[in-house]
Formats: sequence, C-alpha cells, structure tokens
Amino acid sequence: MIQNHALKSFKALLFLVAGLLLTAFNPVKASSGAENNGEEKFNIGDMIFHHISDAHEWHFWDGATLYLPVILHTPDRGLEVMSFHHFHNETSSYDRYHYNHGHFTVIGDESIHPIDLSITKNVASLLLSAVILLLVFFTVAKGYGRSLVPSGLRGFMEPLVLFVRDDIARANIGHGADKFVPYLLTVFFFIWVNNLLGLIPGGANLTGNIAVTLVLSLLTLLITLFSAKKYYWSHIFTPPGVPLWLYPIMVPVEIIGIFTKPFSLMIRLFANITAGHIIILSLLGLIFIFKSFAVGPVSVAFSVFMNCLELLVAFLQAYVFTLLSAMYIGGAVEEHHH
Repeated sequence: MIQNHALKSFKALLFLVAGLLLTAFNPVKASSGAENNGEEKFNIGDMIFHHISDAHEWHFWDGATLYLPVILHTPDRGLEVMSFHHFHNETSSYDRYHYNHGHFTVIGDESIHPIDLSITKNVASLLLSAVILLLVFFTVAKGYGRSLVPSGLRGFMEPLVLFVRDDIARANIGHGADKFVPYLLTVFFFIWVNNLLGLIPGGANLTGNIAVTLVLSLLTLLITLFSAKKYYWSHIFTPPGVPLWLYPIMVPVEIIGIFTKPFSLMIRLFANITAGHIIILSLLGLIFIFKSFAVGPVSVAFSVFMNCLELLVAFLQAYVFTLLSAMYIGGAVEEHHH
C-alpha cells in the first residue's frame, strides 16, 4: 500500500512541477544602497528584499555566484539562450536586450515584447526540490522490493507517509480517501522540503513566492470542485434550514466561500514563510546598523533561536496546508448522511 502511494505521488509531483513552472516570473528587485559621502550606506530594506525576492543569479556568498540561464523568445529571432553573467548589474544591456530590475526589453524597438522563460533562482530551487523528492521516494519504493522491514531512509519516511494517509487523509476525507493520498503526500513533502531549503544560507524563498502558493491552492480548489458530489452543490445553492427569503444573501456567501478557502491557503503559507525570513534577516541587519559589540551577540543569539523556530514552522505549515486541503476535499465528497 505504501509503495503504491509513493509511486502514485511521482505523477502528482510531475503535474505540480509543470504547473509551477508556468508561473515563473521575475519580481522587481530593490536597487542597491545609496551613496553617502563616497561610502555605501547600508539599507536594511534593500538587503531583505534582495534576499526574499526572485533573481537571475543564485548568490551563495561573496565570490560564489551561480549565473542562471536567460531564455527569451521574440517573434523575429525565436528562442535565445544566454547567461545572466552578461547582465552585470540591475540596469545593463547585452546584445539587443536591456535588463532593468527584473525585466527585459528590446533596445530601440518598444513594439517587440520578449517572452521571459528564464530559469530564475526560484525555478532552479523548484527543480532541485523535485529532484530531491524523486530520489527520496524512488529509494523508498525500491526498498520494499528487498525487505518488508523498514530501515534507514525508509524507516524515517514510512511513519510520515502513514501519518499523512491515516491522520490527515482518512481522518478528514473518510471513505474513498486513498485516491487523494498521492496528491496530499506530494503537497506535504513538497512544501516541507522547500521550506527547509529556504532556511539554508543562500537558499531560495520558493514557498514565500505568492505565485507558487497560488498554484498550490488552485490545485486544491480544482480537486475539490471536480471531486464534489451533488450534496456539496445542493448545500451551496439550496442551504438546508435557511428560509427562501434568505437565499439571495446566503447563496452568494456560499459561492464566495468556495474561493476564500483556497485564498486563505495561499496567503497563510506565503505570509508565514516570508515573515519568518524577514524577521531573521532583520535581526542580522541590526549588526550592520548599530555596529556594536553589544548588539552583535544578542542579534546572533536571537537569529539562531528564530532559525530553530522556523524548523518547526517549516513542518507546521506543510501540515496545516495538507490538513486544510484534506478538510476541503472531505467536505466536497462526503455522503448525504454525513
């Protein structure tokens, strides 16, 4: 049973990755710090925004930067691939393209709008997490062909898979829950792994990107709507126990509720992950603002504490998103007598 769920989750993961790749975009990045009497003034807002936003390069530390592929499509030249290394700063030009804070334009011809299909830091992190999940689950699935006794990685993963299946899916969906387990497993591990990757120094803030959380919530919405039974729709358009004269009020409220549920999923994950990163970066930024030996140790101590707390939040947010998704699906597929 566990092997079947693991294998089915591969397909769900591929669909999830494909959907998220279609939403890759490059938000505008903050400019560098202002000059003050010949010295660069530290701007904590620019520093924080630079680290939590998407980028065309993956900066690990000074001297270690991975320049990612820039992929642009124009009607006259078709698909062109180049390294972002050619665009050396926030406003620069290379070949026929001008780069300005996350956006590419064609020099001298404003009528041509290049389609940006670049591999940004978030997209690269998405692909990295997909590879990690595939390797983990393929390793776990192969282990069942050798022995039924869990050990090693399989011994760690099996309780988590059973937890999602029994305590989240079956407990909240009920009869027929097993067909939704692959999706719930994929969402749970995808969010958890990317939350952990975002805590690594130099990691990408993938689950703090609202486009990513939007796609995840839309998948939950689509599965809920396409799996819904007639009793679900009857409760929306003919609310039980409600007088007819209240229908013009209650029916629109119920319809709005269909979309506010995935909206809350999107905002909750985005806000919690982004807020955690901002707090940690703000604490570290205090060192450069005060430049004091008294502030430094205190700031580092609180940053370490917040990082440890974020390890719990990384798991908790994956659990909450999966649990609420299961509850929404369960409410749509429940039988009339329930």
